[in-house]
Amino acid sequence: MAIPQHIRTNFATLVRAAREGDLALMECTATGTGEPRYVLCAVGRTDTAYMMTPFGHLAPGNPFEDYLPPD
Repeated sequence: MAIPQHIRTNFATLVRAAREGDLALMECTATGTGEPRYVLCAVGRTDTAYMMTPFGHLAPGNPFEDYLPPD
């Protein structure tokens, strides 16, 4: 299974943000359930503001039970 290009681009952005120290872990609320989610975000900055771009949330529980590796 090939990884789509837009996913590769997002991953490259995430790696660049990590390299430059522009990552944040934010506690957010899931819109569907109201449960807390811990979201990995890239941080963009201007002179007066910050912009958080969410990339995904940390898996609750045991992620080894939720995912199968590729065949």
